[in-house]
Amino acid sequence: MERRDALKLLAGAAMLPLLSRDTLAFFREVHEQLPATSALKTLNPHQDVTITTIAELIIPQTDTPGAKAARVNEFIDLILTEWYDEKERGRFLAGLADVDSRSQNRFGKNFVECPEKQQTEILRELDEELTVSRPVGAFDSRPRRRTEPPEGNFFFMMKQLTLVGYYTSEIGFEQELREEIIPPRHAGCVPIEDESNGR
Repeated sequence: MERRDALKLLAGAAMLPLLSRDTLAFFREVHEQLPATSALKTLNPHQDVTITTIAELIIPQTDTPGAKAARVNEFIDLILTEWYDEKERGRFLAGLADVDSRSQNRFGKNFVECPEKQQTEILRELDEELTVSRPVGAFDSRPRRRTEPPEGNFFFMMKQLTLVGYYTSEIGFEQELREEIIPPRHAGCVPIEDESNGR
């Protein structure tokens, strides 16, 4: 699969349960490229902690591990390094810096230094910016989701990378989706029994 095709698949992350097994397997291969110990290539330590915090707020630990345990931050670093071109990477990192700017303007400190309630407030604001007010009719003036995401929007990219990174990790795939990466047995050419014979 070409890099450009793989990036298009990231845009379909909202439809993750409908992605083919081949597509899921492709993203599983990305996880297999992660080193045994964290070795960031694009993100600096502060950016890494910020992404880890945002991803964990998107998919927190509950009765199953969250985004941090699934190493979503390292998945994102790998995508930024090896898949995104310079322009895409620049947009993403500028958006990440904007998270700290918003936090500084509102709370006087960087995003990761804020309590969770304030962090959630920043993320809610970013999410609301993905929504535009488009009245459908005289009786319906509720805000509507964009049919297509704004190009290069940081929070859209972040959410998509988090979803793909989590649900194609071993933790997300096996514990959350309850899928098996390797089937327990292979039943190749087993004849199918005629159900009408047993009636």
